[in-house]
Amino acid sequence: MLTPDVFFPLLERFARILDDCGVRYHLTGGLVAVHYAEPRLTQDADLVVDPVQLQAHLDRFLEAIHQLGCLADAATIREAVSRKRMFQVVDPQEALKIDFYPRELVPGELDRSIVIDLTADLQFPIVSRPDLIASKLVWISKGSHKSRRDVKLLMRGANEDDEAVARACVDQLGLTDLLEDVLAEPDEIDA
Repeated sequence: MLTPDVFFPLLERFARILDDCGVRYHLTGGLVAVHYAEPRLTQDADLVVDPVQLQAHLDRFLEAIHQLGCLADAATIREAVSRKRMFQVVDPQEALKIDFYPRELVPGELDRSIVIDLTADLQFPIVSRPDLIASKLVWISKGSHKSRRDVKLLMRGANEDDEAVARACVDQLGLTDLLEDVLAEPDEIDA
């Protein structure tokens, strides 16, 4: 597990690649949960990318990551993009992994991205708090236990507007009962 700041130089390099290719993207997952909620360690960075734009510029994207010296199999990435499935790119020098998701878990999430300062020199689009809550619930529904704590903390820190938008997104995804179950869970296991 790593602290979020170790990913910033690699994210900056990928931001340049995606910007040069004209592909919309935003950061999601554990790194953004740290921004909205509380510090914690993470094992990777997660980027949602526009699948249509990435498909249109895939050769350019693959050449750019090859020039960076990243470990990535072009055939695997091509298949993943065509099927809108996650693929990984590893920076062997830093031993860091980025998971790319060529799809939106929450419809329209890329349209609602917000831009933050990751560092003094790096502005980066991230998933909105409501969309992160909704996407974390999707992961919970698929078996992720880490995301349960994130959802509780994200909801506690949400203002009225963000909570209302999150609840609307969650309802559209059919996950309202799961949200209520997660929010009703005790914070700590009683011994």
